[in-house]
Amino acid sequence: MITDREYDDLLAELIALEKAHPGLETDDSPTGRIGGAVSEGFVTVTHSEAMLSLDNTYSAEELRKFDERIRRLLDRETLEYTAELKLDGVAVALTYQKGRLVRAATRGDGRRGDDITDNAKTIESIPVTLTGEARSAPVLEVRGEAYLTLTGLAAMNEVQERAGEKLFANPRNATAGSLKMLDSRAVARRPLMYFAFQLVLPEAHGIATQMDALQFLRDAGFLVTKHTEFCNGIDEVVKACLSLQDRRNDLPFGVDGVVVKVNRFDLYAALGRTSKSPRWGIAYKFPAERKTTVIREITLQVGRTGAVTPVAHVDPVGLAGTTVRRATLHNQEEIQRRDIRVGDTVWMEKSGDIIPRVVSVVLEERKRGARRFVFPRTCPVCGSPLAKETDEVVYRCENLTCPAQIRGRMLHYASRNAMDIEGLGSKVVDGLVKNRLAAALPDLYKLDQESLAGLERLGEKSASNLLASIEASKKRSLDRFLFALGIRHVGRTVASVIAEHLGTVDGLFRISEEELAEIDAVGPVIAASVVHFANSGEGEQLVRGLVGAGVTPAPMEEREAGGLEGMKFVLTGTFPSLKRNEARRLIERAGGKVVSAVSARADYIVAGESAGSKLAKAEKLSIRVIDEDELLRMLKEN
Repeated sequence: MITDREYDDLLAELIALEKAHPGLETDDSPTGRIGGAVSEGFVTVTHSEAMLSLDNTYSAEELRKFDERIRRLLDRETLEYTAELKLDGVAVALTYQKGRLVRAATRGDGRRGDDITDNAKTIESIPVTLTGEARSAPVLEVRGEAYLTLTGLAAMNEVQERAGEKLFANPRNATAGSLKMLDSRAVARRPLMYFAFQLVLPEAHGIATQMDALQFLRDAGFLVTKHTEFCNGIDEVVKACLSLQDRRNDLPFGVDGVVVKVNRFDLYAALGRTSKSPRWGIAYKFPAERKTTVIREITLQVGRTGAVTPVAHVDPVGLAGTTVRRATLHNQEEIQRRDIRVGDTVWMEKSGDIIPRVVSVVLEERKRGARRFVFPRTCPVCGSPLAKETDEVVYRCENLTCPAQIRGRMLHYASRNAMDIEGLGSKVVDGLVKNRLAAALPDLYKLDQESLAGLERLGEKSASNLLASIEASKKRSLDRFLFALGIRHVGRTVASVIAEHLGTVDGLFRISEEELAEIDAVGPVIAASVVHFANSGEGEQLVRGLVGAGVTPAPMEEREAGGLEGMKFVLTGTFPSLKRNEARRLIERAGGKVVSAVSARADYIVAGESAGSKLAKAEKLSIRVIDEDELLRMLKEN
């Protein structure tokens, strides 16, 4: 509405007025956008509801299968959806109390993120105080995407270039880096933006649909993308996705797809979720940008599990805002099936605009000297024989003392979402392995200042900081410890769920495969993997060795003994007053167990509105069905 100069003059006048009359300064003053002091670090906070990621789909056919699946679960002929642009940014959760912003947090691992409130307050499109009906809500949580426009990225790169600094490769990386800066004044100088796309617990605010929630967010003062379409049925969803795909290059910001959501919130509980994703939504990803390049060499990488992966080294090629020089070729069978040779010209793309991959060989440009790649039979790092399971395509080095495996295990163990050992990066780990200072994870806790003194590029202060971080890791939480162990199929979310049920490290050696399989979000494959690890000599030796070295993971809350001990409950549908997590917590505190699958082993089905197929299955199995009132009565008695 006005020029930048006029705005800056008005802001300068306001700053002067507030200095002269400090009693008149308000919390929502625009001067609060200029940032405050330098922070020492970020506090980790727990999300009120897990920030899950959506499953992906890449075609109209897959969208129709998604629709078919959830219609079958809900027993409905047709469904209403919303189709919303999927911005290429960084997810941020905002919490308001009585209309005022009190916390902003990154997604993190989905259950916990970093508190970035001071930085978020510098983003002009994040309201510090809400308007409309939202202003009077005791607590209100909003989720959305922090992002940069293409113009904003260009402006930031101009500043970087003038300062002789490295340019930002793409808007997403620049946004993520900006949000994690410790000086909020520096963040304020970057043109970050924020689009809101989700109202948490909308029913608490009298909101019944996603379309109504988006309007509620607009009225509250948030920016909401105008490229959102209401779709009555899957045909309209497909049409909307293809239309938005055609317009992607005309938008002023980066997008990589369309988020499709069931419009009615009362159906969400009946649809439920997997360990990583809700079933009420899916992301339709746009086709990736493709370019040709030439494979110059194929080398092998050995991971922490011993898996040997071929990697193509290619002529540098620009894709999705970054320069690509390498891409995984997955395994020997993949190379043979696609007849990929050294010297071939190939089509390259970034899967999901993130991971580089070779799409296909341009056969008409194959030169006579192109060489077939011969997969070796020995490990390229330690020379041990490679082996392959009958039902696998991956070759593995079975030598557990292979330096590459030791390196991979240490880097995973020290990673931020695992034991978070700051300073134990790839260079230091390489030095530890090369100098035989650490051949296994427990050896990390035997390091001292003297042993680290000889490591290249590790000064006395850095060594002291590293040792302090290693010592601090002894007290990390049990879920982090389980994830750090590198058990196959156990990611961050599953590790957290399992840790809540185990309570302590010793619980890992007591729990059965059947018990694990009944835990929501675990299932038989993960359960078998965890029990195999715990019962294997190597797994037990590793855990006992770490505990013997002083690692004592903080125990999770133990269940209280109660009158529901041994009883199994299945929760389905939407309850009048309890949230699903509250019901689970109350049952477990009384000694009961909540399971996800309906089977003859369940004692009760707690059914709310829109209970769906689980209720029908329970009735067939003659399992007792109760409502929320009956559950609360049982809990009170027990």
